[in-house]
Amino acid sequence: MAPRTPFPPPPSRTPLSRRRLLGAAGLAAAAGTGLSACGGDRPSVTLYQSKPEAIPHFRQLVADFNGEQSGYRYVHDIATNLSASFVRASPPDIACQNYNLEMARFMERGALSDLADMPSADTIRPDVLDLVDWYPGYEGRTSVIPYSVTAASVIYNQQIFAEHDLEVPTTWEQLLEVCRTLQDAGVTPIYGTFADAWTITQGLFDYSVGGMVDVRGFYDAMHEIGTDVGPDSEVSFQRTFLEPLTRVVELLPFHNEDAASRGYGDGNTAMARGEAAMYLQGPWAIAEIDRAETDVELATFPLPMTDDPADLRIRVNIDLSLWIPETAAEPEGARDLLTYFMTPELQNEYNEAFLAFGTTNDAPPVEDPRIASMQPYYDEGAFYMGPSQFIPRTITYENYLQSIAYGADPETILARMDDDWARLAYRQ
Repeated sequence: MAPRTPFPPPPSRTPLSRRRLLGAAGLAAAAGTGLSACGGDRPSVTLYQSKPEAIPHFRQLVADFNGEQSGYRYVHDIATNLSASFVRASPPDIACQNYNLEMARFMERGALSDLADMPSADTIRPDVLDLVDWYPGYEGRTSVIPYSVTAASVIYNQQIFAEHDLEVPTTWEQLLEVCRTLQDAGVTPIYGTFADAWTITQGLFDYSVGGMVDVRGFYDAMHEIGTDVGPDSEVSFQRTFLEPLTRVVELLPFHNEDAASRGYGDGNTAMARGEAAMYLQGPWAIAEIDRAETDVELATFPLPMTDDPADLRIRVNIDLSLWIPETAAEPEGARDLLTYFMTPELQNEYNEAFLAFGTTNDAPPVEDPRIASMQPYYDEGAFYMGPSQFIPRTITYENYLQSIAYGADPETILARMDDDWARLAYRQ
């Protein structure tokens, strides 16, 4: 094999601001699937990356890399249907994409190549790499290299807390007391956006269950039990999740009265205006709140679900991961791009711009004060993956959980989820 043209380290440049990255012009330009990087007869390597707000960022990285090496021509693809491309045996050469239950099925079937021999694989924190193994995998392979982690917890208005002499709660009883104090003072304690079901699953559901339940152990047991899941099984939705969801019901009266008709955009606007003290959303909401350009001062804390502060945890997910299919047309070129993306300067720049946490052993701590309070929990591995991320989409759990927010009995809804799980296990 002919030697590949080495590429230089990334040039020093002014970091891209988040506002610039999210600019409408950049998004409009990203509507196409390719970059204007004529490379003559150079082999073409396709990068799939379709996270909407990150498209301009990665488009620029690919353009930079095309200008810094001459071995390959790299094309940024945002439109490919991944499932269809794997079926046709023509997947992209490399992807930098969110890693979730749907994506894991490709790894489980051996469709992703082994990256264990790449130097980048040895730089990942073991507890972060372990997050990949929460999903079904292909034994003996390192198929995914986590690129960034998003951490989420309660967003709160520091000015409102200060005005009412409130400390950040670290126990369930303290949380209730904070809510009562705010409500008595005429302040909305928590802003709810129940019209958008996904905000309930990501927030109330994930935070409450993750704060009380061993999420990974629960789903391991659920898969083992399979068709026998029910009220008498060792674990089940109705048996294991009932206590946290009962506490969710306790929190409902502390939400805005019109939560049932309010959506995600309403919540962001309300928080920007200082209309509520707390908001159960991730850092993506902070970016939207920024758009209002108000002087609101925000920070974050884990939702306390027990009366032991040692139980505090934050919700995390693999924001982006790098992987290369087994059938990639240009695997060597894909590996070059993966190595380039994992350059500390570039990886850290992405995390800073998108309020994410680093995945490597030597990643710097986050500096944004709005999420910095989560750093100690991240450092200590005091985190969990959102329990909603492990329920197959064929179970309409978002609608179920939304019905609880609208007043349905949690035990009845959780029993229905058990029935759905058992039926799905039977078909498999």
